[in-house]
Amino acid sequence: MPQVVILDYGSGNLRSAERALRRAGADVEVTSDAHAALEADGLVVPGVGAFAACMEGVLAVGGDKIVGTRLAGGRPVLGICVGMQVLFERGVEHGVEAKGLGEWPGTVERLHADVLPHMGWNTVKVAPGSRLFEGIDPDARFYFVHSYAVRRWELVSGLPGGQPKVTLAHHGEDFVAAVENGPLCATQFHPEKSGDAGARLLANWLGTL
Repeated sequence: MPQVVILDYGSGNLRSAERALRRAGADVEVTSDAHAALEADGLVVPGVGAFAACMEGVLAVGGDKIVGTRLAGGRPVLGICVGMQVLFERGVEHGVEAKGLGEWPGTVERLHADVLPHMGWNTVKVAPGSRLFEGIDPDARFYFVHSYAVRRWELVSGLPGGQPKVTLAHHGEDFVAAVENGPLCATQFHPEKSGDAGARLLANWLGTL
């Protein structure tokens, strides 16, 4: 049974992720302990709320060093919602710019859509060769709650793990819904709230550990 740590840095929504991962077959611990986070088979970085506030929490528990050390050793990390957003270079919300962890290029910014937040179920355009979405119906819907996202993927060379697999969704415009890049994966939607499709995605991720 894979050992998974959910990084507790003060962001909400930890328990629903914990329950979903347990149901998917993981032994789960919710903690801010760096040793446990570094030693686990998989690390989940959750997140709800504002980009800047989440980054403050991540930095306060040394999450930048934890994520960086794990990835340097090829150890899997999964970001969820704002936990995905902080993996990018920066976020801009309400005129406030904050630096992210910088694992991927790109800016988290307000979506161009008539209705915000983007709240509810939506389909995604899965990247070819995806392991996260393996065995999931192409018409499956996932649960989103957000007003900000990475609106364009910046192609760059030299990223660890090669060129990432980028899955898109659409709400007013296309935006990045999931990324798979070697040991680093992330989803803008909440797999723990996405029914059978989300459960299968989490099981697929556990299968890579």
